[in-house]
Amino acid sequence: MVVTSNGEEEEAQLKPEYDWKSELKGFDDSKTGVKGLVDAGVTKIPHVFIRGKSQLSDTSTTISIASLCNVPIIDIEGIHGSSAQRVEIIKNVRDAYEKWGFFQVVNHGIPTCIMDDMVDGVRRFHEQDTEVKKGFYSRDTTRKFNYNSNFDLYQSPVANWRDTSYCIMASQPLDPQELPAECKYDTKVKYSIDLGWVFMFLFLLLVVLV
Repeated sequence: MVVTSNGEEEEAQLKPEYDWKSELKGFDDSKTGVKGLVDAGVTKIPHVFIRGKSQLSDTSTTISIASLCNVPIIDIEGIHGSSAQRVEIIKNVRDAYEKWGFFQVVNHGIPTCIMDDMVDGVRRFHEQDTEVKKGFYSRDTTRKFNYNSNFDLYQSPVANWRDTSYCIMASQPLDPQELPAECKYDTKVKYSIDLGWVFMFLFLLLVVLV
């Protein structure tokens, strides 16, 4: 029952308020992630993933700015070559740090086959049977291997349309039994070691630049 401006009472059917927390918890408890929604044939994006107008950026502005930007690409293949090559690489890294704060590294020494195996392993994991994946779905940050959707699901005002799997390789060695069968243990170890060397190299360069 509602009262109109002229004081008359009228019947009105009030819509129940949208229960954001319940939908969020229901999505998380399903342990199937975004891919689970797609596999189930969802035809309407759940409210928890929809941004309001105030949260949307000006797409035209974003596109125009992005079209003018080229992320720096640093080729470090010649770092062990002549002094002139090293000086040039260091200069490029310095410029990228100062002007961008980030950059892409190429010819870093990590074998392509290792990177391809990493990508394939992630794809195989996410494409496997849902019931198997559920066993790895968790928000327990102490686990070495974790799979979930949105690490900040309960903190962010809007969920992102993504699922994530990640593996912690340091500081204690990972037990191979903690990894899904689709993710090769040897590949993970090799990739983490190679990546560690790249990080160390970039860190030492940063120390030199500072």
